[in-house]
Amino acid sequence: MGLKDLIVTPIYLILFSVIAYFIRPYVTNDQTKKYFLPALWARFAGAILLGVLYQFYYGGGDTFNYWEHGSRWIYEAFQEDITTGIKLLLDNGGSRALDETYAYSTRIWYYRDPASYAVVRLTALFDLFTLHTYSATSLFFAVFSFSGMWAMYSTLQNKYPNNSGWLAVAVLFIPSVIFWGSGILKDTVTLGALGWMTWSLIRWIDLKKQTFKEVLVFIISFFLIFSIKKYILICFIPMVAVWLFMKNLKRIRNVALRVLIIPFLLILFGISGFFALQQISREDDKYKLESLAERARITAYDIRYGWGARNGGDGGYDIGLPDGTWQGMIRLSPAAINVSLFRPYFWEVRNPLMLLAAIESTVFLFFFIRLIVKNRLVSIFQDPFLSFCFGFSLLFAFAVGISTFNFGTLMRYKIPFLPYFILMLILNRRKI
Repeated sequence: MGLKDLIVTPIYLILFSVIAYFIRPYVTNDQTKKYFLPALWARFAGAILLGVLYQFYYGGGDTFNYWEHGSRWIYEAFQEDITTGIKLLLDNGGSRALDETYAYSTRIWYYRDPASYAVVRLTALFDLFTLHTYSATSLFFAVFSFSGMWAMYSTLQNKYPNNSGWLAVAVLFIPSVIFWGSGILKDTVTLGALGWMTWSLIRWIDLKKQTFKEVLVFIISFFLIFSIKKYILICFIPMVAVWLFMKNLKRIRNVALRVLIIPFLLILFGISGFFALQQISREDDKYKLESLAERARITAYDIRYGWGARNGGDGGYDIGLPDGTWQGMIRLSPAAINVSLFRPYFWEVRNPLMLLAAIESTVFLFFFIRLIVKNRLVSIFQDPFLSFCFGFSLLFAFAVGISTFNFGTLMRYKIPFLPYFILMLILNRRKI
């Protein structure tokens, strides 16, 4: 970040704030209006602070690699030849570069990784409006993340009225989600898309708003997540099947009929979920169901002892390395879920960021224990949406806990499930 950031970024801060002020009446009501601008500004602060952290604390990292060693070359291509720039934007990346873009694509660090290159392309698109200014471009990412979270929050407020403050805490104001989900990172894009996807599903399943708009938003959001982090969908889709299963089960009032139809619904939604997972993972060997256990073992080792230990060294944790088998993963699942939900503990803190994460995790642990002590855990399964939130949180916590083995990386990877986990805790506390 340099002088250009001090000139261009304030312009976009003012521009986005003015636009938000004028659209606020159309996307808020009397209960949610007061949270709109503060939630947006919190995202802006998170995006800028993330850049400061990576520049002055880490001395580089993913967010600057996407920009300095990625979108920079697409931006320069546009400066020299618009046609070449457009081709780079439309290119999906991979092992083979196009002849006409070779001079640029070979300089892009993430070109061979289509998922990372998708973020590079999105960064380059925003760079065209910000004159390749890091912090101003990061504001565009923050806006997208905010849009998805606000859409999710708004529709939840319609589903659970008179709880706007608690819902805002869960969806809009979790500190780690704001910080790690606002800058130029994969996590920002997938978080915003996940919010929009949840918006479309709540409107479709619970609010009966079954229009083309919901379908279109779901498809676009699905495609964005699929392009960047397929494993989010692998955790998300089965829990949507659980949500639908429990929603349909609740409609059956007759107890005897309900008992008879449970096996049929289990088979129906189980097969649907499994088929969806097969379709998601069929074109990528890394995410094929039969390969997931081995993939978890390789990723865990790389992050704990390889590149992650060198580049993200914020303190490793040890729950026992996966052995590449499903039996081994199941054996480690309680420890993996625990580390994602409730660690680092205070005695594991190694730096200020870990201290903040420890405070946050301790709060989560307190409310979860309170939920168990008050004997309200069972009530989760009386609300299909809360069952979905709980299931997705546990499955995703297991997925990142079993494959990360580094607190610095875990703090970032786990943000997609945190709003759902806190929603489950808060809405249960409110006895909804």
